[in-house]
This record gives sequence, C-alpha cells and structure tokens, in this order.
Amino acid sequence: MSKTAKQNDAFAMPAFDASTVTDQVREFTEKGVAQSKEVYAKLKDQAETAQKTLETTFETAQSNGTAISLKALAALRTNTEAGFAHIEALLGVKSFGEVIELQSAFVRKQAEAFTGQAKEFQAVASKAVEEISAPVKSAVEKAIKDVKVA
Repeated sequence: MSKTAKQNDAFAMPAFDASTVTDQVREFTEKGVAQSKEVYAKLKDQAETAQKTLETTFETAQSNGTAISLKALAALRTNTEAGFAHIEALLGVKSFGEVIELQSAFVRKQAEAFTGQAKEFQAVASKAVEEISAPVKSAVEKAIKDVKVA
C-alpha cells in the first residue's frame, strides 16, 4: 500500500449503517408505546374503580341518611305525642300534688325515652359509618396492595 492510501485510511470515516439506527429507534419507540398503553390501561382501571367506589359510597350515604332522618322523625313524633298527652293530663288535674306527680312521671318517662332514642341513633349512625367507609377502605387496601406488587 502506498503512503497516500495509508493516510486516506487513517482519516476515513467508518461506514454509517442507517438501517441499524432505524431498527433501534423503531424498537425504542415500540417499547415506549407499549409501556404507555400499559400505564394508560392501569390508570383507566383505577379511575373506573374509584368512580364505582364513589358511586357506591354516595348511594350508601344517601340510604343511611334517609334511615337516620326517618329515625329522627319517629323520635320527634313520639316525643310530640307524649308532650301533648302530658298537657291533656295536666288539664284534668284537681290539685297541685297531682301536677307534681304527673310532671315527675313525665320527666322520668321522657328521660328513659331519650336514652332509648339516643341508643337507637348511635346504632344507626355506627352502622352508617361502617357501611359508608367499607368501600373506601377496601379500595384503599387494594390500591396499596397493587402499589406493593408493582
């Protein structure tokens, strides 16, 4: 080989193979698209699950709110009827002693009724809280489990 040919070889650029680069770019892009589709599918599933959880929670809250309202109306009706019955009884008394006796019995009876009503309200409210929080609790537990798996 001549001296000029050796110098030309030293400064020569290696051949550029565009098909290799194109294949690598295509592979990289396909991986990115596949990962994006996978992430989108997971996000979509999580959003749908969250929506279902919220719908269930709101329906449960509404039904339990109705139950509590009905319980309050029943208690109000009972207490109002007891109050009117007491007033009617007071209108028929003949002595101050009877007034004291009726009033004491009425107060005792109402205190017992209020205690019973409070227990009923507490039971209904506890049930409502449990039913409302159950879907949210299970959704959060599932999400935590999914995060730990990933």
